[in-house]
Amino acid sequence: MTELVTSAQMRAIEEAAIASGAVTGLELMERAGRGAVETVLAEWPELSRGAHRAVVLCGPGNNGGDGFVVARCLRDKGWAVELWLLGDAAKLPPDARANHDRWARMGAVRALDTDAPDGSAPPDLLVDALFGTGLSRPIPEVALRALLALRGRDAPQCRGVAVDCPSGLNCDTGEMLLPALPGGRGAPPPAGQVAADLTVTFHRAKVGHYLGPPPMPSGKVVVVDIGLEPHDRPSVPPDAPPDPARVRRVSRAEGRHGSWPGSLFTAGGPAAHKYARGHAVVLAGGVGCGGAGRLAARGALRVGAGLVTVACPPAALIENAAQLTAIMLRPLAGPEALAEMLADDRLTALCLGPGLGVGAATRALVATAVDAVTGRTDAERRRVVLDADALTSFAGDAEALFALTHRTCVMTPHEGEFARLFPDLSHAARRRVGMSKVDAARRAADRAGCTVLLKGPDTVIASPGGVASIHAALYDRSVPWLGTAGAGDVLSGMIAGLLAAPGASGEIHGRVEAAAWLHVEAARVFGPGLIAEDLPEMLPRVFFALGL
Repeated sequence: MTELVTSAQMRAIEEAAIASGAVTGLELMERAGRGAVETVLAEWPELSRGAHRAVVLCGPGNNGGDGFVVARCLRDKGWAVELWLLGDAAKLPPDARANHDRWARMGAVRALDTDAPDGSAPPDLLVDALFGTGLSRPIPEVALRALLALRGRDAPQCRGVAVDCPSGLNCDTGEMLLPALPGGRGAPPPAGQVAADLTVTFHRAKVGHYLGPPPMPSGKVVVVDIGLEPHDRPSVPPDAPPDPARVRRVSRAEGRHGSWPGSLFTAGGPAAHKYARGHAVVLAGGVGCGGAGRLAARGALRVGAGLVTVACPPAALIENAAQLTAIMLRPLAGPEALAEMLADDRLTALCLGPGLGVGAATRALVATAVDAVTGRTDAERRRVVLDADALTSFAGDAEALFALTHRTCVMTPHEGEFARLFPDLSHAARRRVGMSKVDAARRAADRAGCTVLLKGPDTVIASPGGVASIHAALYDRSVPWLGTAGAGDVLSGMIAGLLAAPGASGEIHGRVEAAAWLHVEAARVFGPGLIAEDLPEMLPRVFFALGL
């Protein structure tokens, strides 16, 4: 896991470092600019050899100051550098002005407002240092035109690097703040036309680097250490629990406590038996509607549940029996039968929703499933995963669902299902009205009193109290072929399978993170052509790669 920061959090870290007297703003700017150049040359080693030309676009703030350092470092390495400044040099912040003056003694500063590059001779490298992490409004039209001139043409030899973030990116929401241009039918140009190939950011990646629909404007994101670690929550011990104010990025990790998520699968040791790994139950639909439930059940079994049972209407038993082997079957006539079944405490996790149908019958099953643990502590409660029809059945009456859910429930809506339950949050997040997808998921988790996994390429996982994670199937983990019917059902089953393990009540958020990571990793292993049935069958290969 790695922490992401918001613009305000990053600003506070920098201010704390400067206030401590350990470093000056000018020194941080120098480290950032030099780090950006080193990263560029590491990413494209061919630029370390021969003569090359760069165009550097500097903005009116400290991000522009970083750009002046980049220009100076490239010139020192023998590059031909053309530099444009947006705005008045006299109004630059002090540190940026100091670096402007150093550059001005080496080369020309051209006014972007009046003398923009036309892109007729694309450079080897375009450095975007126009706007940094504090951007909250659309960039000026002249800046967009310059980026389009240099990046919007067919110039494969021009590599684009953004300093801290691509200009136009809101680093808190992931929104691209681009103006509409005349002749553009009132809409901004696609973000992909001005996207960077590489973004060099500092200390921590920003939340907005991992939010938003593909194609992502940041390209490859590389984090450069500029010496701020001692000033980032210095009084917090290394083994302290995650700060709920920080967003985590879900990623494979190696550490002193073993590898993640592999460490989740080693509990119990070689003597563990099937009941020690938990028993997951998946409620399936009626005749002709059981496929989604079977997919979820297969996901639960492959991810590690010791036993998995599909409970379905009696009329669907034969259909399911013809397609299941290691997964057990049980007839389920309705809520009363479910209540009787759940009296067995050995059933440790429940998944319902996929293929159940929308309506009163599903609402009754949800109420029974969740209410079966009333009066118990969180540690004793059965884990319940609610997806698909289990959520949509409460559209228009979401408060009735929230009155049932508790901390050992997990909701897994896609954006449409989320909008049916949380229309106000969905609307605000889509319009970026002071709210990011992370903000919306956090508020939804607090409102529902349970963990919420909001699906998408930028999946957000949030739990009550503010703990939030982003699992981004983006950049080098992009899996567009995962957008296939039934993939979400498999994910719900995988979550239930991981939550079936005894003791999982105390680590629900982490196990949901693991399911999201494994789900994408299984898709990556298979590749294009994937269908939902393939996902569970790829998990053994994923586990092998984890050393399990």
